[in-house]
Parts: sequence; C-alpha cells; structure tokens
Amino acid sequence: MNTLTAHKIDQQVRAVDVSIDDTILGIRLSDGRELRIPYPKIPWLEFLVSATSAQRKNWSLEPGGYAVYWEDMDDGVEVSHLLTIQPLT
Repeated sequence: MNTLTAHKIDQQVRAVDVSIDDTILGIRLSDGRELRIPYPKIPWLEFLVSATSAQRKNWSLEPGGYAVYWEDMDDGVEVSHLLTIQPLT
C-alpha cells in the first residue's frame, strides 16, 4: 500500500484558485481536486464567519500556493490543514 504522509501531500498539492461565498470556501488544487469547505462549521475558520463579504473576497495565495491569506483579517489557512478536515456528519 502506498500512503502519502502529510509532509509529502504538503510538498505536492498547492492551491491554484479560491472561491468563497456566505457558507462555502472552495479551493481548487494543483492536482485537479476541488475542496468545498462549509467554513461556518469549522471552528478554526471562525474568522471567515465574522468577516464581511468584501473581506472574504479579498484573499491572496501565498507564494507557491501553500496557503490562502486574507489581509483584511490578517489570517489565513494552509492547504495541508484543509486536507486533514474529517467529513462532517
């Protein structure tokens, strides 16, 4: 069985685009996958819930696509952390 460690995933997968609305953070990855994160349900993404729509849309990709950063809120999230979210029930 071939298992990727979190370190290898971190080295290989990058964010290439972001979309965000009032409930979903979408991250398109360099390997073609798209993450759709219901960010109001993720406690450590609370900064997005309390932000205005304009603040949420003012994002940038960190060099190399390792993370998404929201300058207005001085906060962000690493792609590797998003890949570790367990499915919500």
